[in-house]
Amino acid sequence: MSSDELAGVVFPASPDGRRSTSALGRAVVADALRPVDAAGALGAEHETNWRSGYLVHFRRLVEAGLASKAAWLAIARAGLDSLHARMRVATPGGGEAGLDSLLTGPGQRPFATATVHGTGEAESEFALPYHGERLRGDALARRLDAWVAAGVIEPTCADALRAVAAHPEWLRLPGRTVAVLGAGAEIGPLPVLLGWGARVAGIDLPHPPLWDRVLRTAQGAGGTLLVPVAPQRAAHGVPGDAGLRERGGLDLVGDVPAAADWLAGIGGPLVLGNYVYADGAANVRVSAAVDALTLRLQAARDDLALAFLATPTDVFAVSGDAVAQSARAYASRSRGAKLAGRPLRTLSGGRLLRRAYLPGADPGISDSLVAQQGPNYALAKRLQRWRAALARDGGSTVSLNVAPPTRTKSVVRNRALAAAYAGAHRFGVEVFEPATCKVLMAALLVHDLHNGGGPAHAHPWQDEAYAAATGGLWRIAYAPRSALGLAALLGLGAARA
Repeated sequence: MSSDELAGVVFPASPDGRRSTSALGRAVVADALRPVDAAGALGAEHETNWRSGYLVHFRRLVEAGLASKAAWLAIARAGLDSLHARMRVATPGGGEAGLDSLLTGPGQRPFATATVHGTGEAESEFALPYHGERLRGDALARRLDAWVAAGVIEPTCADALRAVAAHPEWLRLPGRTVAVLGAGAEIGPLPVLLGWGARVAGIDLPHPPLWDRVLRTAQGAGGTLLVPVAPQRAAHGVPGDAGLRERGGLDLVGDVPAAADWLAGIGGPLVLGNYVYADGAANVRVSAAVDALTLRLQAARDDLALAFLATPTDVFAVSGDAVAQSARAYASRSRGAKLAGRPLRTLSGGRLLRRAYLPGADPGISDSLVAQQGPNYALAKRLQRWRAALARDGGSTVSLNVAPPTRTKSVVRNRALAAAYAGAHRFGVEVFEPATCKVLMAALLVHDLHNGGGPAHAHPWQDEAYAAATGGLWRIAYAPRSALGLAALLGLGAARA
């Protein structure tokens, strides 16, 4: 980490001065496992190559939590406590403080609010963009039925989308403000919610091209956008709306207290939507900052709901129904697939084309972690799942939905992932376009906010599985990672094109 990057939330320094992302990840996972799985904690602590060996330990976090709701929540609490105890905040002047200093410390500067009222007409019905069409009515119903039959989305996901289609008055989210952290995120809900006429508070980095895009979206939509503006930056832009692109935004990693103060001042019920993303180690830093922001806002307001997008390339517990559909898919493989599968499994030492689950497992474990995405990405996304579980257990309204595999820019930049996604359809996985994904996920958010976060379940794994849109990863014949390499080979030509 360079001296230029040493500001705001940072990784802890070891005795030799290095800020190791692997050491942090290994320690947090071990601490999370320790209350319920001492052997698993020891295994994580002694993992010598965290960058490639993390996969088994992130799976174990889910397996150990299945013992009971208490075990699941103990893992979440211990993991987040470990993160807060270990991560640091680099302060002006070269000092450091603990992450929890952000829960009470003052902001570096106050932010004013700029309001952008869209001049467009709010959409009055739910329509899902798909392959160049906008599906509504019977066409939407047929597509949802087809996805459920193919295992692309869970049946409860289709139920939630049907409910939104039947209640278009939900789309405006009347009386609420949705704070979108990561306003410029490619599959974030900001443009969709604004198009539906909602009130959105957008937070993202002070990057003029990003805000130019966001502001153009807001001006042409039917909703209202609130933007944080640093008063002392006003002199550097053109006064009025024309200069807002130069003045809007704030850095969550650098000033959580200022972001919390700004959000705490927004009237009416607030939804804190976590859609942040950064490459590599920066993803953990911004995710830690958002978690501190979440705690501070929970202490400041009693009307706070939380929203998250879970990645499909993670480990989840899945229903017995998903296991049974996967088993049927494995049993009904073509003769050619069966003939090719045996030597491939033998030559690979059992790593290729393994069946996804033990028959009859309930719940099953769907392990769709992708080694190429790395342990920092896995940790950043797991922090969100932990916070969601604890907040829901504490009585908060929480929307956490698994999003389908999507051809985002961050994915297609990675050649291996781009190739795997291009070949995934050969194994029954549908990869979504961003335009479809962001509307689908925004609709699930709307559903959750109008239904108290969804039905109550006996165990938190069931909360995560509810209304999931996995692209088929939970119900295909093979364990996803055992087919990924072959999917990449088959999709290499398409990915290059």
